Amino acid sequence: MNTGKITLIGAGPGDPDLLTIKGMKALQSADVVLYDALANHELFKYTPNQCIYINVGKRANQPCPSQEEINHLLVEYAFKYENVVRLKGGDPIVFGRGMEEADYARQFEIEVEIIPGVSSCIAAPALANIPVTKRGIAESFWVITGHTQNGKVSEDLIHASKSNATIVILMGLGHLSEIMDLFLNQKKGDLPVGIIQNGTRRDQNVILGKIKDIESLKSRLVKNMPGVIVIGEVVNHAITAELAEVYFERN
Repeated sequence: MNTGKITLIGAGPGDPDLLTIKGMKALQSADVVLYDALANHELFKYTPNQCIYINVGKRANQPCPSQEEINHLLVEYAFKYENVVRLKGGDPIVFGRGMEEADYARQFEIEVEIIPGVSSCIAAPALANIPVTKRGIAESFWVITGHTQNGKVSEDLIHASKSNATIVILMGLGHLSEIMDLFLNQKKGDLPVGIIQNGTRRDQNVILGKIKDIESLKSRLVKNMPGVIVIGEVVNHAITAELAEVYFERN
Protein backbone atom coordinates (compact mmCIF):
# COMPACT_ATOMS: atom_id res chain seq x y z
CA MET A 1 0.00 0.00 0.00
CA ASN A 2 1.33 3.42 -0.94
CA THR A 3 1.95 5.89 1.83
CA GLY A 4 2.68 9.56 2.02
CA LYS A 5 5.74 11.23 3.45
CA ILE A 6 6.17 12.61 6.96
CA THR A 7 8.33 15.70 7.41
CA LEU A 8 9.43 16.70 10.90
CA ILE A 9 10.04 20.45 10.88
CA GLY A 10 11.69 22.48 13.60
CA ALA A 11 9.47 25.57 13.92
CA GLY A 12 12.12 27.51 15.82
CA PRO A 13 11.84 29.14 19.25
CA GLY A 14 8.78 31.33 18.61
CA ASP A 15 9.63 34.21 16.29
CA PRO A 16 8.11 33.07 12.97
CA ASP A 17 10.95 34.72 11.04
CA LEU A 18 13.35 32.17 12.55
CA LEU A 19 11.80 29.32 10.59
CA THR A 20 14.31 27.94 8.07
CA ILE A 21 13.73 28.36 4.34
CA LYS A 22 13.68 24.57 3.96
CA GLY A 23 11.00 24.34 6.63
CA MET A 24 8.94 26.99 4.84
CA LYS A 25 9.17 25.09 1.55
CA ALA A 26 7.98 21.88 3.20
CA LEU A 27 4.98 23.68 4.72
CA GLN A 28 4.02 25.00 1.29
CA SER A 29 3.19 21.47 0.13
CA ALA A 30 1.62 20.17 3.36
CA ASP A 31 -1.72 18.34 3.26
CA VAL A 32 -1.85 17.91 7.04
CA VAL A 33 0.04 19.70 9.83
CA LEU A 34 0.23 18.21 13.31
CA TYR A 35 1.57 21.03 15.42
CA ASP A 36 2.97 21.55 18.91
CA ALA A 37 1.78 24.07 21.48
CA LEU A 38 4.99 26.10 21.04
CA ALA A 39 4.79 26.28 17.24
CA ASN A 40 3.80 29.80 16.17
CA HIS A 41 0.46 29.77 14.33
CA GLU A 42 1.73 32.50 12.02
CA LEU A 43 3.61 29.73 10.20
CA PHE A 44 0.31 28.39 8.89
CA LYS A 45 0.35 31.21 6.32
CA TYR A 46 2.83 29.15 4.32
CA THR A 47 0.48 26.17 3.99
CA PRO A 48 -2.07 25.56 1.18
CA ASN A 49 -5.64 26.77 1.77
CA GLN A 50 -7.00 23.23 2.00
CA CYS A 51 -4.46 22.12 4.61
CA ILE A 52 -5.75 20.30 7.72
CA TYR A 53 -4.41 21.42 11.12
CA ILE A 54 -4.24 19.05 14.09
CA ASN A 55 -3.28 20.38 17.52
CA VAL A 56 -1.23 17.74 19.37
CA GLY A 57 0.52 20.17 21.70
CA LYS A 58 1.47 19.34 25.26
CA ARG A 59 1.14 21.89 28.05
CA ALA A 60 1.59 21.33 31.76
CA ASN A 61 -1.62 20.56 33.69
CA GLN A 62 -3.71 20.59 30.51
CA PRO A 63 -5.34 17.69 28.62
CA CYS A 64 -3.17 16.60 25.70
CA PRO A 65 -2.60 13.54 23.51
CA SER A 66 -0.02 11.01 24.63
CA GLN A 67 3.12 10.40 22.61
CA GLU A 68 1.70 7.05 21.53
CA GLU A 69 -1.45 8.76 20.21
CA ILE A 70 0.65 11.26 18.26
CA ASN A 71 2.69 8.43 16.74
CA HIS A 72 -0.50 6.67 15.63
CA LEU A 73 -1.94 9.87 14.15
CA LEU A 74 1.16 10.48 12.08
CA VAL A 75 0.98 7.02 10.57
CA GLU A 76 -2.79 7.23 10.08
CA TYR A 77 -2.52 10.48 8.12
CA ALA A 78 0.49 9.25 6.14
CA PHE A 79 -1.71 6.43 4.81
CA LYS A 80 -4.34 8.98 3.71
CA TYR A 81 -2.34 11.98 2.48
CA GLU A 82 0.76 12.64 0.43
CA ASN A 83 2.52 15.20 2.61
CA VAL A 84 2.17 15.09 6.40
CA VAL A 85 4.06 17.70 8.40
CA ARG A 86 4.91 17.39 12.07
CA LEU A 87 5.62 20.96 13.20
CA LYS A 88 7.61 20.98 16.43
CA GLY A 89 8.83 23.92 18.50
CA GLY A 90 12.56 24.63 18.41
CA ASP A 91 14.48 21.75 16.89
CA PRO A 92 12.60 18.43 16.49
CA ILE A 93 15.30 16.28 18.06
CA VAL A 94 16.41 18.52 20.94
CA PHE A 95 14.15 17.11 23.67
CA GLY A 96 11.38 17.08 21.09
CA ARG A 97 10.82 13.32 20.75
CA GLY A 98 11.22 13.76 17.02
CA MET A 99 13.36 10.67 16.64
CA GLU A 100 10.78 8.58 18.50
CA GLU A 101 8.15 9.69 16.00
CA ALA A 102 10.46 9.06 13.04
CA ASP A 103 11.41 5.58 14.26
CA TYR A 104 7.76 4.64 14.77
CA ALA A 105 6.73 5.82 11.30
CA ARG A 106 9.63 3.99 9.63
CA GLN A 107 8.35 0.71 11.06
CA PHE A 108 5.51 1.10 8.55
CA GLU A 109 7.97 1.85 5.72
CA ILE A 110 6.89 5.48 5.67
CA GLU A 111 9.45 7.95 4.36
CA VAL A 112 10.50 10.47 7.01
CA GLU A 113 12.51 13.65 6.53
CA ILE A 114 13.86 15.72 9.41
CA ILE A 115 14.33 19.46 8.90
CA PRO A 116 16.32 21.00 11.77
CA GLY A 117 15.10 24.13 13.51
CA VAL A 118 16.65 26.94 15.53
CA SER A 119 16.69 25.70 19.12
CA SER A 120 15.55 27.88 22.00
CA CYS A 121 18.58 26.72 23.99
CA ILE A 122 20.71 29.09 21.90
CA ALA A 123 18.22 31.54 20.37
CA ALA A 124 16.41 32.60 23.55
CA PRO A 125 19.63 33.51 25.40
CA ALA A 126 21.09 35.14 22.28
CA LEU A 127 18.15 37.52 21.86
CA ALA A 128 18.49 38.44 25.53
CA ASN A 129 22.15 39.22 24.77
CA ILE A 130 23.37 36.20 26.72
CA PRO A 131 26.10 34.29 24.86
CA VAL A 132 26.16 30.64 25.89
CA THR A 133 29.94 30.69 25.34
CA LYS A 134 32.43 33.54 25.53
CA ARG A 135 36.19 33.43 25.39
CA GLY A 136 37.71 33.71 28.85
CA ILE A 137 34.34 33.23 30.59
CA ALA A 138 32.66 30.05 29.35
CA GLU A 139 34.39 27.52 27.12
CA SER A 140 31.42 25.17 26.81
CA PHE A 141 27.73 24.85 27.59
CA TRP A 142 25.41 22.09 28.75
CA VAL A 143 21.86 21.72 27.46
CA ILE A 144 19.77 19.70 29.89
CA THR A 145 16.10 18.89 30.23
CA GLY A 146 14.54 20.15 33.44
CA HIS A 147 12.80 16.85 34.09
CA THR A 148 13.05 13.26 32.92
CA GLN A 149 10.36 10.89 31.67
CA ASN A 150 9.43 10.00 35.25
CA GLY A 151 8.93 13.67 36.11
CA LYS A 152 12.02 13.99 38.28
CA VAL A 153 14.96 16.37 37.95
CA SER A 154 17.64 14.97 35.63
CA GLU A 155 20.69 13.53 37.39
CA ASP A 156 22.81 15.29 34.77
CA LEU A 157 21.97 18.52 36.58
CA ILE A 158 23.86 17.28 39.62
CA HIS A 159 27.01 16.92 37.51
CA ALA A 160 26.32 20.21 35.74
CA SER A 161 26.11 22.09 39.03
CA LYS A 162 29.75 21.21 39.64
CA SER A 163 30.88 22.53 36.26
CA ASN A 164 32.14 25.97 35.25
CA ALA A 165 30.30 25.71 31.93
CA THR A 166 27.17 27.65 31.04
CA ILE A 167 24.11 25.58 31.95
CA VAL A 168 21.00 25.90 29.77
CA ILE A 169 17.91 24.13 31.10
CA LEU A 170 14.80 23.54 29.01
CA MET A 171 11.40 22.68 30.49
CA GLY A 172 12.68 23.28 34.00
CA LEU A 173 10.44 25.98 35.48
CA GLY A 174 8.29 23.42 37.27
CA HIS A 175 11.37 22.28 39.19
CA LEU A 176 13.02 25.68 39.60
CA SER A 177 13.48 25.43 43.38
CA GLU A 178 15.02 21.96 43.15
CA ILE A 179 17.38 23.08 40.40
CA MET A 180 18.53 26.15 42.30
CA ASP A 181 19.09 24.01 45.41
CA LEU A 182 21.56 21.84 43.48
CA PHE A 183 23.71 24.91 42.82
CA LEU A 184 23.27 26.23 46.36
CA ASN A 185 24.61 22.90 47.60
CA GLN A 186 27.75 23.60 45.58
CA LYS A 187 28.17 27.00 47.32
CA LYS A 188 27.22 28.83 44.09
CA GLY A 189 24.59 31.17 45.48
CA ASP A 190 26.19 34.20 43.81
CA LEU A 191 26.20 32.64 40.35
CA PRO A 192 24.10 34.68 37.88
CA VAL A 193 20.92 33.12 36.52
CA GLY A 194 18.60 34.29 33.76
CA ILE A 195 15.13 33.03 32.94
CA ILE A 196 13.76 33.85 29.50
CA GLN A 197 10.05 33.16 29.10
CA ASN A 198 8.56 33.11 25.59
CA GLY A 199 12.01 33.84 24.23
CA THR A 200 12.20 35.58 20.79
CA ARG A 201 8.50 36.52 20.99
CA ARG A 202 7.14 40.03 21.50
CA ASP A 203 5.83 39.11 24.95
CA GLN A 204 9.09 37.62 26.18
CA ASN A 205 9.83 38.02 29.88
CA VAL A 206 13.48 38.19 30.98
CA ILE A 207 14.21 37.68 34.68
CA LEU A 208 17.73 38.21 36.00
CA GLY A 209 19.21 37.44 39.38
CA LYS A 210 21.43 35.06 41.27
CA ILE A 211 20.99 31.50 42.42
CA LYS A 212 20.36 32.67 45.98
CA ASP A 213 17.52 34.92 44.72
CA ILE A 214 15.28 31.91 44.07
CA GLU A 215 12.17 33.26 45.82
CA SER A 216 12.41 36.59 44.00
CA LEU A 217 12.88 34.79 40.67
CA LYS A 218 9.82 32.64 41.23
CA SER A 219 7.65 35.62 42.12
CA ARG A 220 8.44 37.29 38.79
CA LEU A 221 7.53 34.33 36.60
CA VAL A 222 4.52 34.60 34.33
CA LYS A 223 2.24 31.66 35.08
CA ASN A 224 1.95 28.96 32.40
CA MET A 225 4.53 30.67 30.18
CA PRO A 226 7.38 28.36 29.05
CA GLY A 227 10.94 29.41 29.70
CA VAL A 228 14.64 28.74 29.33
CA ILE A 229 16.91 28.86 32.38
CA VAL A 230 20.51 30.00 31.85
CA ILE A 231 23.06 29.68 34.65
CA GLY A 232 26.60 31.05 34.48
CA GLU A 233 28.74 34.17 34.35
CA VAL A 234 27.59 34.85 30.78
CA VAL A 235 24.26 35.99 32.20
CA ASN A 236 26.00 39.21 33.23
CA HIS A 237 25.75 40.22 29.55
CA ALA A 238 21.96 40.08 29.59
CA ILE A 239 20.08 42.60 27.54
CA THR A 240 18.32 45.51 29.24
CA ALA A 241 14.59 46.01 28.89
CA GLU A 242 15.19 49.13 26.80
CA LEU A 243 17.39 47.32 24.29
CA ALA A 244 14.90 44.46 24.07
CA GLU A 245 12.15 46.92 23.20
CA VAL A 246 14.29 48.38 20.40
CA TYR A 247 14.91 44.88 19.01
CA PHE A 248 11.24 43.97 18.84
CA GLU A 249 10.32 47.33 17.30
CA ARG A 250 12.75 46.59 14.46
CA ASN A 251 11.47 43.06 13.98
